[in-house]
Amino acid sequence: MPRGVAIPELRQQLFAAAEQVVVRDGPSRLSGRAVTGEAGVATGLLYAHFVDLDDFLAAYAVDRSFVISAEAAALPERSGTGSVVGNLCAAVLATPLVTVLALTRLLVSRPELAGRVRAVLGDETTGLDAIESAAATYLAEEQRLGRLTGSAEPSGLALALVGVLHHLLLTAATEADVRAGIRRTITSLVRDYTAATA
Repeated sequence: MPRGVAIPELRQQLFAAAEQVVVRDGPSRLSGRAVTGEAGVATGLLYAHFVDLDDFLAAYAVDRSFVISAEAAALPERSGTGSVVGNLCAAVLATPLVTVLALTRLLVSRPELAGRVRAVLGDETTGLDAIESAAATYLAEEQRLGRLTGSAEPSGLALALVGVLHHLLLTAATEADVRAGIRRTITSLVRDYTAATA
């Protein structure tokens, strides 16, 4: 890249490169040089836009947590339509899994980033917290509508769902395994609490 040529969407390019490094090599291999090398840009470009690597990672965590929160926020609006299992699967799998996987691994390895995300976006917005909160709200609404039985415990089901997602993201061999595991788990979790048509 010639000097002085602006790179459109450089932040997103660097964020996507960070995801690839985390997913392929793990968060311990994340460095400014690894990110810029993956992005195919000069090493100094990262530091021209961010104070240091910690500042970059905080910006990445905020950006991706916002994306996940925005996708999850649409779930309660689906109450009363479609199937409960289908709605939950669609919401959990709406964000590209590479993004959810990279953010989850990063937050596990650098837990201080969660506080920085909450400081910007508020509570229940960090990584999988947004999915858990939206799923609990959605399931409570489906229960109010009679599509989920009174014996169901929405917050417990939401926590179980996110726990399984977290486990799959950290241990599954492929994205297909994660998707299959999520669908299988959601079906198992809510099947006995939903009406046949829900």
